[in-house]
Amino acid sequence: MRIRTPFALCLAGTLLLVTACGDDSKPDPERDDQWALDAVGLPDAWTSSRGDDTVIAVVDTGADLDHPDLEGRFVDGHDFVDNDDEPKDMNGHGTHVSGIAAAHTDNGIGIAGGAPGAKIMPVRVLGADGSGSNANITKGIVWAADHGADVINLSLGEGPLMSNLLQGGILNRAIQHAHDKGAVVVAAAGNDGKDTQPYKVDTPVLVVGASDQDGKAASFSNFGAEQAVSAPGVDILSTLPTYRTKESLKNTSGYGELSGTSMASPYVSALAALLHHGGSKPDDIMATIRDTASNPGRSSKLGLGVVDAEAAVKKGKA
Repeated sequence: MRIRTPFALCLAGTLLLVTACGDDSKPDPERDDQWALDAVGLPDAWTSSRGDDTVIAVVDTGADLDHPDLEGRFVDGHDFVDNDDEPKDMNGHGTHVSGIAAAHTDNGIGIAGGAPGAKIMPVRVLGADGSGSNANITKGIVWAADHGADVINLSLGEGPLMSNLLQGGILNRAIQHAHDKGAVVVAAAGNDGKDTQPYKVDTPVLVVGASDQDGKAASFSNFGAEQAVSAPGVDILSTLPTYRTKESLKNTSGYGELSGTSMASPYVSALAALLHHGGSKPDDIMATIRDTASNPGRSSKLGLGVVDAEAAVKKGKA
């Protein structure tokens, strides 16, 4: 992880990471370091849709609910680890994913989110160490779908977690339920660098691999899933907890860079939110994202290619 220095001094000598420091008319100071937004054409897509009134459920480790770039972005979530309604992130992963998907944009603080008008539903299914039970993860997906999520992001591809979940089809059934409730399910491909098909062929899920700044497949990214797409996942700047967690142990500035297919997935979730706001249905959203992905070098490791938000939104309006 690359450490970011604090971005603002709101009072002399004291760093206060609070919403009051923001200004909705000012650009985000860390925006120039967000190469990934431009790589997938999200800023150009915002002229047509910003994902307003769309709810992206981040089924993950929770979120820093008081982070200045996320505060006010949330709808009610749930914590299946502690069994309460305060899904506080004690790991850092979920906060990073949430910021990529829908951090405040043009508020004079930190970074820009992929879907500036969308809301985040934090659903905590993974503990401080990043692990979680099959039952809780499945419950989290079903809960998000039943409580109004329009897009469900599953950045759960690290290590053996996903393969364990898929045994017996538990996760496939939960994803099917979410799809039937009207949600688009977007899932990270995983970071083992392997050729794999992680889901049953007929599972309605959009699998996402990671690409780098040159538009090539990241060395760690899994590939081979049916009709998978890719999105940036290397050295991705986003929000981190403003308190100490696994991912922010030596960096409580509120920002940092991480790499993984976990970082690629929320860019696609953000794009799905833009298309949802335009009135597209889940199957149409997935088809549009796949049809407009760019793979000029025909790299099999990129799947159908790197997503193109501007092209997708234009096609979605046609």
